[in-house]
Amino acid sequence: MLYALTRPALFALDPERAHYATLASIACATRLGVLPHLFPKITQPVQCMGLTFDNPVGLAAGLDKNGDYIDALAALGFGSIEIGTITPRAQSGNPKPRLFRLPQADAIINRMGFNNAGVDALVANVQKAKFKGVLGINIGKNFDTPVERASEDYLKCMDKVYAHASYITVNISSPNTQGLRSLQSGDALSELLETLKNRQSQLHTTHGRYVPLALKVAPDLEPSDVEFISQQLLRFEIDGLITTNTTLSRVGVESLTHGAEAGGLSGKPVFAKSTQILADFAARLDGKIPLIGVGGITAGADAKAKIDAGATLVQIYSGLIYRGPDLINDAVRALS
Repeated sequence: MLYALTRPALFALDPERAHYATLASIACATRLGVLPHLFPKITQPVQCMGLTFDNPVGLAAGLDKNGDYIDALAALGFGSIEIGTITPRAQSGNPKPRLFRLPQADAIINRMGFNNAGVDALVANVQKAKFKGVLGINIGKNFDTPVERASEDYLKCMDKVYAHASYITVNISSPNTQGLRSLQSGDALSELLETLKNRQSQLHTTHGRYVPLALKVAPDLEPSDVEFISQQLLRFEIDGLITTNTTLSRVGVESLTHGAEAGGLSGKPVFAKSTQILADFAARLDGKIPLIGVGGITAGADAKAKIDAGATLVQIYSGLIYRGPDLINDAVRALS
């Protein structure tokens, strides 16, 4: 109800300005101690990737790229927080404007381009945060790193975040970094997963703790892609799969203002596509690797549909823009 009153003012702002204004407001409310009263957390523990999540509804990566607002976002009632995508070096991302609302479709198009302050800044923020729940850190490559050397960037990030993450997500599915999605196929995927699993083993020994690795994939996959990725996940014993990132499809939004903007489409229009890909992976993986369902969750029933399709957990992001923080507990209740 409260968000419904403030949404018109936020939607009057440029989307990127509104994004940071909202985060600043949440941080202020957290310092004042009012969020737990407005959004009491529902505890409903779930086991996934060897971790205990406070409830099955998490925050997807992308909202808090640098980990600046971990404690504030956790106070909204999420069962887990995923921050990033982070890259080894700071980068400004793509030119503005790069974030667009499509309110008629409860959708967002973004071409942010992994704008972030670099992995060292993120680690410093994580060290300052008081949050003790499950924290995922999403890692990527710098825009100017050749895709043939992408594994070097992932390893740099992995080395620095390993001690601070509950799990690490390998993002090879953003459509806004040139060539990144090519890592989802062929020898490129096999070599990347083998390299990361070997480093995970080394870091496990060094730090004396095992940090699970999850892969995040696109919804724009053919059945043969799902089959191949599934085989590689099982071959290299990847700990989790997040389905899905944003889509390049414009089905359902072609005629809308901003519908033709370049970038990844998220929100309601991606729900059916991402849920079908989730179900396809669930059928092929047969419970051997846990799935986290993301994409188009704007109501509790959507979260339940992801679980019914084979997910153990769900994550939300774009739905928050249109429904506000009440969506979190609505989704948790739907899964109880």
